[in-house]
Amino acid sequence: MKVLITDFDFPNVDLELGLFKQAGLEVVTAQCKTEDELIAAGRDVDAFLLQYAPANRKVFEALPKLKIVSRYGAGFDTINTADAQACGVWVGNSPDYGVHEVSSHAFAMALNLTRHLSFYDRDIRTGNWHYLTPGVLKRPLNMTVGILGLGRIGKRFAHIARETFGRVIACDPHIMAYDFPPYVERVDMETLFKTADIISIHTPLNDETRNIVNKDVLKLMKPGSYIVNTARGGIVDVDDALDALNSGQLGGLALDVLPIEPPGNHPLVSHPRTILTPHAAFFSREAEIELRSKAAQNIITFAKTGKPDYVVIQGTR
Repeated sequence: MKVLITDFDFPNVDLELGLFKQAGLEVVTAQCKTEDELIAAGRDVDAFLLQYAPANRKVFEALPKLKIVSRYGAGFDTINTADAQACGVWVGNSPDYGVHEVSSHAFAMALNLTRHLSFYDRDIRTGNWHYLTPGVLKRPLNMTVGILGLGRIGKRFAHIARETFGRVIACDPHIMAYDFPPYVERVDMETLFKTADIISIHTPLNDETRNIVNKDVLKLMKPGSYIVNTARGGIVDVDDALDALNSGQLGGLALDVLPIEPPGNHPLVSHPRTILTPHAAFFSREAEIELRSKAAQNIITFAKTGKPDYVVIQGTR
């Protein structure tokens, strides 16, 4: 079996190369950014180990030998899964790595917003030294934290947040009521946005969730509320969020992910009420090793058994 590592932003892929070599698989690497580059680089390969490159019907139909795409990460929005299923291509992911890292990062962002830490820091560096410069603070114990998406990371975030915030509510229509921890109150989306003082987003990006946080739901929030997004950039309409910041509807916005990364000179970058990190919520040395090992192992297991460890789409090739 021949594997193409289609693209990566790690310093190197020595870890993956070692795992594939040990398994007796041939490997080539590329830095593909487009469908055409994927097709050109993948002419004679059986498997893709993919990070951000766009894989869809055009790619799958042009590469009839391709059997499996394994993606670095829990999300798989760069892979058109409907096209993969139609073309018989297996899709795998790494759904259970970095849960503690992402949930901790989101919680740190939530605390930063609700305690105005970055805002204080900016004010001091411009010569303003007063506890009221960024506005009035509420006691966290009197605040309600809302969670949009209660999967592995959302549940972990809830577990951490319950010790700080007075009430934890969550909206996730795709899990049953008995999957909600006893300290998390189940609500619908409208209630979530109307009630929460701060909302942390932990849902995948798909057709249902793309731009789901937009002006229509932002206007439901209490004036001065906060949003944290460590999930996927396309979930939040950032232009609508910018308008909400400028109007005071949002008191702050913390984003680890954006629709376009890096964001260039988007106004959010220089806005005084934003906290931005460079898609880093997943990262710790341990989590990166786990992510990369599991993504590669999907292909190694497929070569041995005909099925990856973590199946997103069951193929027929």
